Amino acid sequence: MHYKFVMFMSRVVCHMPYRLLMAAGWVLGNLYYLLIRKERERAVEQMMPALQIPEQEARRTVRKSFINLARNVLEILYMPHLNEQNFRQYIEIDHLDRLKKALDERHGVVILTGHIGTWEWLSAAFTLNGLPVTAIAKPQPNMQYTNALNDLRKTIHVEIFSRGTSELLAAARALKKGKILGFLADQDAGPGGAFLPFLGRIASTPMGPAVFAHKFNSPVVPAFILRQPNGRHKVVIGEVMRYEDTGDTDRDLFDFTARMTEVVETIVRENPTQWLWFQKRWNTTPDMQKAGKHHTVRAQEVE
Repeated sequence: MHYKFVMFMSRVVCHMPYRLLMAAGWVLGNLYYLLIRKERERAVEQMMPALQIPEQEARRTVRKSFINLARNVLEILYMPHLNEQNFRQYIEIDHLDRLKKALDERHGVVILTGHIGTWEWLSAAFTLNGLPVTAIAKPQPNMQYTNALNDLRKTIHVEIFSRGTSELLAAARALKKGKILGFLADQDAGPGGAFLPFLGRIASTPMGPAVFAHKFNSPVVPAFILRQPNGRHKVVIGEVMRYEDTGDTDRDLFDFTARMTEVVETIVRENPTQWLWFQKRWNTTPDMQKAGKHHTVRAQEVE
């Protein structure tokens, strides 16, 4: 039932003018901000110390972030409308040559990104330019939603591997074949993550991008999609980052993860209305690490 509803809504959305879609996102985002108190208050509470701003400014920024999120959701439903002929109406790409040069090395490319802007459209920007894209994603609590989302992703030619499953072996094979493998590296990673500063607080941070870069000698390319004032999206591709091997694998993985986390943090600080401030980013505390300490690197080598 949930699957059919999502796919029905996608068909409806795909027949709407894009401007009307964005207007609907403005309305829905404001309603979400007003009605969903728990997420709103968590977002405000997390934003104030992170950005060192007063409560009223945080509330204004959080409201804008909710509007952006609503538009993101509608744009995800709109993905079947995107194709090789029309996607440039909505998306421009800065420094695509950096990604293509990294792919030419034939070790695959790890994409470092996060829940910023309409992140699902980041994949579309690459696949509709003819690039092979795969990504590791966390399944939704409801598998019907997961299946619907994955089918929407298929319309833009993205192959998805579920985090925490045997599908990660297929993700490794994708890198070996020279494909792009995307990571959303701004989620709580649980006790097995690297505990690093993020927006002013210690957070458990995914080590997967560092592990894959190390294991397959893959370059890491930071890439984020940002909604512009004119309504279009701009894909910003950063300089290539590389794993530095000193012989101390645990320390090298930790240090590389720290460098990548700083990149994500900078993008969030520069674009605070485009990040998911209500997510439980700091849910795992350092005192919970001891339980997972002995498997931190070993588990991540599979991920």
